[in-house]
Amino acid sequence: MTESRPSSLINTVYGAFVRRLGGWISIADLITLMAELDVDGPAVRSAISRLKKRGTLVAERRSGTGYRLAPEVVPVFDEGDRRIFDRLEPAALEDGWVVAVFSVPESERAARHQLRSRLTWLGFGNASPGVWVAPARLLDDARSMLERVGLSSYVHLFAGGYEAFADLSDTVGAWWDFEAIEKQYAQFTDAYGGIAADLGTGDEVDPLDAFRNYVPMLTQWRRLPYLDPGLPAELLPADWNAVEARRVFADLHALLAEPSLTHVRAVTGLEEQ
Repeated sequence: MTESRPSSLINTVYGAFVRRLGGWISIADLITLMAELDVDGPAVRSAISRLKKRGTLVAERRSGTGYRLAPEVVPVFDEGDRRIFDRLEPAALEDGWVVAVFSVPESERAARHQLRSRLTWLGFGNASPGVWVAPARLLDDARSMLERVGLSSYVHLFAGGYEAFADLSDTVGAWWDFEAIEKQYAQFTDAYGGIAADLGTGDEVDPLDAFRNYVPMLTQWRRLPYLDPGLPAELLPADWNAVEARRVFADLHALLAEPSLTHVRAVTGLEEQ
């Protein structure tokens, strides 16, 4: 099982639970929850400090000291929800493609590097220098991301279909690193496939056990929908292992999400908003 950094686990706790419970959590309750994930108090405080410096969290005092997501990162978490939960099925080939074309002056190499990194993280494949491709359903996410990070002036976005001349099923393997994506899916299935099988045959899951399994699982999973653009099934290898990984994720999410929320509510006393 891939070990997750405390800051990644905290992001998952905020994304999966704290947003549903009003957006704020006390540092004391967060430390309690993180201890159940085998993260000690000093590590939590250090991770919180880093998240504050990155602009992810802001301090807010209520009955005690606590933190909420910074307003500017809420759209990032909303986008993450769409990628993680709404796009488990491959894109439809007939829906077409979005193409991002950019040219950045040599004097602004930092912007060029950021563009490449952001488009890769969003799931775009590199067709040629300055030309990046993704299924059309990523158009809105690409537009909002480019505007949010101030890179939209460098980029032209086009939407349309592929007309000629290569066989796309042969070509896309050069645009995306299928081997790297499959390796990540295999690691996820190896780590959580057995847990899904065991829990699927048992009784109702204890909320604490659910929380201890769900947060690391979701933390590992949420990277994958960004590495994998969700290419149409017709273009993927016949033994594409994302199918099994998605089934494991969907099963565990269905089994563990609500009991985990029940546990977080019990620890924090917060209620859904």
